Amino acid sequence: MRPFAALFPGQGSQYPGMGKDLAAAEPAAAAVFAAADAALGFALSTVCFEGPEAELVRTETTQPAILTVAIAAFQAFEARGGKPPVAAAGHSLGEYAAHVAAKTLRFDDAVRVVRERGRFMQDAVPEGKGAMAAILGLDRLAVLRLCAEAEQGEVVSCANANSPGQIVIAGHAAAVRRACEAAIAAGASRAVPLQVSAPFHCALMEPAARRLSAVLAATTFCDPSIPVYTNVDAAVVTTAAACRDALGRQVVSSVRWEEEILKMAHDGIDTFVEFGPGKVLVGLVRRIRKDLRVHSVSDAAGLAATLQALES
Repeated sequence: MRPFAALFPGQGSQYPGMGKDLAAAEPAAAAVFAAADAALGFALSTVCFEGPEAELVRTETTQPAILTVAIAAFQAFEARGGKPPVAAAGHSLGEYAAHVAAKTLRFDDAVRVVRERGRFMQDAVPEGKGAMAAILGLDRLAVLRLCAEAEQGEVVSCANANSPGQIVIAGHAAAVRRACEAAIAAGASRAVPLQVSAPFHCALMEPAARRLSAVLAATTFCDPSIPVYTNVDAAVVTTAAACRDALGRQVVSSVRWEEEILKMAHDGIDTFVEFGPGKVLVGLVRRIRKDLRVHSVSDAAGLAATLQALES
């Protein structure tokens, strides 16, 4: 089987019905949903399989739901004979799934932590006070300069550097609007407001980071069994302490996804498999480096296709 790195998606990839056919087709996937329900004390599996969407999009539900579907897909892949990845990475909350795959975290611990993480992030900024937007057609340095000019005593910064020409900004709502207007004036092709419940990955998340730090400190971490690449540094972590530290800093820091993928490619990884709902990361990898191989396991059909492709 061709060596590959496992990728895990973040918030925004969720949809009602996600994971349902995987759980029906593969007992290993069904066991992950059962474990999530037991760990959280409510039927997260029902929310994933049936909705309602209004519940699924609540941040404190979205985050454990996406993590659970991602690990269900990963466990189904391994149960069908898939070999372990040579490395792992995840986008924002997906980094927790990467650590589960790397055996840094137990799944039941991870699903409880990300539920708290989602709640802390939702509570950090009053509704309507923050915003996020995607800036298309400008590079990261140009967006950073525009954000610095748009701050005017408020917060606006780069939240996600996803791929060439796709930068997400976050901060106070007015500052984000000013940055979007400046981006269009500077030649951006689009500045798209995002429908999110809070301004993630910026300094406004500091209250969430403080609360999460205490939860992480009380959670057992092990040294990862494979290299895990982090959002905050676009670098490998190999010790339990470094993993915990990177996850603690991640909430208020930019997700350096493009750099992360380029670092993995530089380290010799040319094949990536996204485990979890949707194909957002597959699309980003293709935009970052067209020569990289990408596959997706979000349902039973994707599982079969990916296993076949990695054997060819």
